[in-house]
Amino acid sequence: MADYYLTVFNQSGEQLLNETIQAASDEEAKRIGEQKLAEANYSAHPHRLTRAGKLLLFHR
Repeated sequence: MADYYLTVFNQSGEQLLNETIQAASDEEAKRIGEQKLAEANYSAHPHRLTRAGKLLLFHR
């Protein structure tokens, strides 16, 4: 299992969510991250999902 970091911002750059996700693979982390974004209605907000400096999801 690896640690992934999901961060969501509002349009002014204020952090709305900063959560650690544990997943066995990048694909699993993406699925979990997208699910969390949808549940919190943050899918359209600027967000990113990273692991060890690698950008896996990004929305501006």
